[in-house]
Amino acid sequence: MQQTRLERLTEAIHREISELIEYELEDERFADVSVTAVKLAKDLSVAKVYFEVTDNQDISVILEALKKAAGFIRYQLSLRLQLRKVPELLFFYDETSKKASRIEQLLREEGGERP
Repeated sequence: MQQTRLERLTEAIHREISELIEYELEDERFADVSVTAVKLAKDLSVAKVYFEVTDNQDISVILEALKKAAGFIRYQLSLRLQLRKVPELLFFYDETSKKASRIEQLLREEGGERP
């Protein structure tokens, strides 16, 4: 199955942003941040970047720091991916794993009450 240009670019942006956050951004607030998904608009104008944290950090602080780093990240994406126009980056906290953990906890509690 052949990937479309949009899919290839989405994967490349995901990979590069993950590497930038992990290795290039020298901010201890990003130590436990991982990018879970990137959704790129069909017209390539906007990339929604979803992230999660492994530590119990203040999400609003991390979100604000990511917004401030967006310009640097966009510049690096333009260099690394050789893009003429880099999409605007919008960051969102991904609550999927948090919700899944809560559901698992509820299921364990429910299962523990049975005789």
